[in-house]
Amino acid sequence: MLDRIKQTVDFLKDSGIVDPGIGIVLGTGLGKMVNEFSIIRAIDFSNIPNFPLATVESHSGKLIYGILHGKKILAMQGRFHYYEGYSLQEVTFPIRVMKSLGIRHLLLSNAAGALNLSYKKGSLMLIEDHINLLPDNPLRGKNLDEFGPRFPDMSRPYDGFLNSKLAEIAIREKIVLHKGVYVSVLGPNLETRAEYRMLANFADAVGMSTVPEVIVANHMGLPCAAISVLTDECDPDQLVPAKIEDILEIAGKAEIPLIRLFSQLIREI
Repeated sequence: MLDRIKQTVDFLKDSGIVDPGIGIVLGTGLGKMVNEFSIIRAIDFSNIPNFPLATVESHSGKLIYGILHGKKILAMQGRFHYYEGYSLQEVTFPIRVMKSLGIRHLLLSNAAGALNLSYKKGSLMLIEDHINLLPDNPLRGKNLDEFGPRFPDMSRPYDGFLNSKLAEIAIREKIVLHKGVYVSVLGPNLETRAEYRMLANFADAVGMSTVPEVIVANHMGLPCAAISVLTDECDPDQLVPAKIEDILEIAGKAEIPLIRLFSQLIREI
């Protein structure tokens, strides 16, 4: 793993990616934020040594290096998922690479279903805590002592300063930003009515990503924050089949305030 990380980092440095301060992971239908950048370099995942390939159609699969508000940003336009057949070490490999390149903050986004029925589709939720229901952990196996401890603390997985700033910006910008618990499940199928009832007992939103990346960020001491775009309402008593086209359309509309939140946060940190 360490040799692969070094090989990838060396390749990216040789490609002109130098000392990015902020890393961003843009989830399903949420890739347009890179349009705000002054782009210096864009590299397809397929051209980066040791990177997996994004197999989800709504993920363009590019690593974007650019400038926003005078700060160097490294953004993943798309991510990897356990349900694609990758190990969680592969899923989180880019996070370790970004940290090795120098990022000091990590911002993540995802599309999720609203379990809390007072949260409506098209709104945003700041993740305050999470529950991992994936059948694996990215830290399983030999510990990478160079990155972090064998038993990392997860009592505050989402950085308090970043979350406070995002909440302040949302109030100032008049953006509805719910707060809640995100639960990560395997997928790729959506849940049954019984599963939604169960999950709603302990979480506000459900998705298929993000948690492994946050675990690895905490392992490395990398402050992170995450926002879910709520693309559907998981009401077991009024459940209708979810269509990916509708999810992407809602994500595209909700992406506008999400970009404002992340952009202002980047300006202020």
